[in-house]
Amino acid sequence: MTEQLRWGVLGAAAIADHALLPALRASRNGRVLALASRDPQRAAAMAARHEVARVHRTYDDLLHDTDVDAVYVPLANSLHREWTLRALAAGKHVLCEKPLAMSSAEATEMAAAARAADRLLMEAAMYRFQPRMIELAEALGGQVRYLHASFSFAIDAPDNYRMRPEMGGGALLDIGFYVVDLARWLLGEPDRVAVVRHDERVDMSWSIGLGFPDDGQASLFASFETPEYQELVAVTGARVVHVERPFFGSPGDPDSYQLMAEAFAEAALSGAPAPLPPENSIATARVLDRIREAPSGQCS
Repeated sequence: MTEQLRWGVLGAAAIADHALLPALRASRNGRVLALASRDPQRAAAMAARHEVARVHRTYDDLLHDTDVDAVYVPLANSLHREWTLRALAAGKHVLCEKPLAMSSAEATEMAAAARAADRLLMEAAMYRFQPRMIELAEALGGQVRYLHASFSFAIDAPDNYRMRPEMGGGALLDIGFYVVDLARWLLGEPDRVAVVRHDERVDMSWSIGLGFPDDGQASLFASFETPEYQELVAVTGARVVHVERPFFGSPGDPDSYQLMAEAFAEAALSGAPAPLPPENSIATARVLDRIREAPSGQCS
């Protein structure tokens, strides 16, 4: 392994273009070596923007590039399992965009494959690496009695992958992931779930109630039908904490994507475990499974 982790990126997704590729280029311990896309022209343009030396014609070609140590998977949700398993089988570490998988069963299978391959697998939950959120979680640990978290933005683009059920679209897996994962981070594992949902082509909006064994409560909102809105309110026995933009940060905050990429690379280069272990992703996926399966308007 080299001093810098050599990255390959599967796909020319917007999140890679706008967030991960700039973060990887700026990182102290990684560099982007290769990019692959099913759209050669788009891949070439993206590679030129980010000074990526190699453009492979297929994902498999990139996975067989022996100079690539790790891959970032920003593909549609429905493709995360397949290409993560292929990358691990090819001996690559994998940073997979959230949600790690379509279900907890898929996530469990992917984690087992990473252990068998002796490679790192991590879900790209970048907000978990934001210093202000880490400090908040440490300060509030075990004290939160009630939490409200919201994440929403409007989509009016029928061809957007988020609006296509066959690609794993829908608000729950896309932005519902964030509010559910945050609730688990601050309150632990819920034992009760209640939901109200609105569906069109995909699930568009969710109001979610979670109950916890120590009587903590969380109310969560995720929607593709309102203006952009991110908020966290955490209530303890002594104070109320309000955080705006808990997931994507505010101007002046450190780049959480860069911090995530550096933490992942440090673990891969040193042989340490993933800084955000797959077991966390499996646990979040289990809660998302329960939410998806719960009858709307009833408690599960």
